[in-house]
Amino acid sequence: MRIPFLLITAAVATVGAVANGVDAAVAVGESVVPKTRLGSQIEGEINAAQRKEAERRRALDLREQALKAARLRLQRQQKDAQAKAAAEGKASADAGAAGAPDAAAAAEEKRYSDLARIFQSMKPAKAAPVFEKLSPDVQFQVAQRMRERNAALMMQAMSPDAAATLGMALARGGMTQPKAAAATPARASRAAPK
Repeated sequence: MRIPFLLITAAVATVGAVANGVDAAVAVGESVVPKTRLGSQIEGEINAAQRKEAERRRALDLREQALKAARLRLQRQQKDAQAKAAAEGKASADAGAAGAPDAAAAAEEKRYSDLARIFQSMKPAKAAPVFEKLSPDVQFQVAQRMRERNAALMMQAMSPDAAATLGMALARGGMTQPKAAAATPARASRAAPK
């Protein structure tokens, strides 16, 4: 039994046409599908949210870098102060009075460290309003003893003015008296009757 050559050719041509039709249909199905208004709006909102998140991350990274730089400066200043205090302490030890100030300083250090640990265990959004009500000196001492990440999150949750004041204190290595307060005694002495 012989199959005619023409029949085989027709069968091969049919299979080829079907295969080309399937390829064409797949290519059309993968072509650009027009976006709907809702799809465009959703895509725009997603892009905007991603941009906002990236900006927030950059701002947080900048704050963290500033805090690290301030902490390094503080550590250098503390080492210098400790070296100076050690030199003075050595001179005082030679004079015979060195024990009492060290015990008071250790107790004060423990109080500030305990307070820093308490604030670190709180959520920054809840802790920031309480932290802002502390005196500037206490804020500075506690922030110095906090981990960098926790201090950055706390400053982020604080009001901009309070965060700026604390950041400047950390950068300077301590709280300073405002110029107006320093000028007040001079005015009072001028105003006093002679």
